[in-house]
Amino acid sequence: MTTLDSLSLAWRTVRSNKLRTGITVAIIAFGIMALIGIITAIEAMNQSLRESFSFMGANAFSIRFKESNVHMGGGRNNDFSKTTRGKKEKKSNLGKPIKIEEAEIFKANFRYPGAVTAIYRRGPGAQEIHYLEKKTNPNNVIMGGDENYLNVNGYTLLLGRNINGLDIQSGRNVCLLGSNVANKLFGDKPEKCIEKIVRIGSVPYRVVGLLKEKGSSAMLRQDDVVITSYSNLRRFANGNPSYMIGIMVANVNELDVAGGEATSVFRNMRKLQPADEDNFVIEKSDKFAEMFIGFLSSITGSAGAIGLITLIGAAIGLMNIMLVAVSERTKEVGLIKAIGGKSKNVRQQFLFESMIISLLGAACGIFLGVLVGNLFSIVLKTGFVIPWVWVIIGIVICSLVGLSAGIYPAMKAAKLNPIVALRYE
Repeated sequence: MTTLDSLSLAWRTVRSNKLRTGITVAIIAFGIMALIGIITAIEAMNQSLRESFSFMGANAFSIRFKESNVHMGGGRNNDFSKTTRGKKEKKSNLGKPIKIEEAEIFKANFRYPGAVTAIYRRGPGAQEIHYLEKKTNPNNVIMGGDENYLNVNGYTLLLGRNINGLDIQSGRNVCLLGSNVANKLFGDKPEKCIEKIVRIGSVPYRVVGLLKEKGSSAMLRQDDVVITSYSNLRRFANGNPSYMIGIMVANVNELDVAGGEATSVFRNMRKLQPADEDNFVIEKSDKFAEMFIGFLSSITGSAGAIGLITLIGAAIGLMNIMLVAVSERTKEVGLIKAIGGKSKNVRQQFLFESMIISLLGAACGIFLGVLVGNLFSIVLKTGFVIPWVWVIIGIVICSLVGLSAGIYPAMKAAKLNPIVALRYE
């Protein structure tokens, strides 16, 4: 009796016991589905977070007067920040907002090769934009920038023109509309917004440009924005008191070097002594994504615990079923040994049965887990996600479950005396 014969006999036995096999496969599949489903959902959320929270391009960073007020467990440290025992040090106690003069001097003096520098400032949020009798929801943000703001922050001009130097010098009421704002005010013909007059509150603005859709998601709405010049933004009293500086370099590998150069130049702008701590923060564009992804990664351990507990229960159930199978097929075991089969063949047959059931459960669980997890991909509008590493881990775990659950029943069957087994009733 060859190994192939043992495998073939094990497969026929599994197929003939459909109810028993189905229940065991379902238990194992549920554990793997929980594990793979949660991991797949986390991968989809990670992808959405990276797309949503990359305010600027991947090769850009910003200078702010203090850290963004976001605190999530498991966040990662910024590459440009000093650390103490893995935790970010508190920044300078000066906390001085960045003045427009400092920002403009920095832009004039920062000469890193290939770098593009933008000055911008966040205006008030929760704004309604009006055009004739139409209006948007009160969820729009007003941003003030310069001619480089779009490039540094990852926006693309679809129609019209960008903010120019004359707009900045005069502070005149011109603006660019985000795609969501234009769609709300001008319906299915957002291109008609060019040269139209919209109102922010009671203040009229002439639309000079339309932005290409950047991609809103459940995490962030980047197209609900109106952009004007940073000099015009001064008319809003409830905006951010500090200006920000965005810097985009030619290559993502130059971020650390450019960040160090920017730190040196801006320390001079702030008149800091060598012993003084920085009273500003340099943040990479994906900081928020890294913080939230760090938080989500802690959920992976919980997902593993859920799957492991379920699989332990499945292994116990599978072992009991195999022990029952040994008792039911005692005469069959005796017959196999009587016609020349060895204990090794009997042991292989029961191990193969246990492994086949376990791997069937793995296949069903992985398939269902990927489908369930990708429901989040549909909601978050990300691509189809397959966590291949965890798929392989799931297969290995199920193989071990099948092996461990089948060893004892297989050994018990292999030790049966053929004469006693043939007389068994």
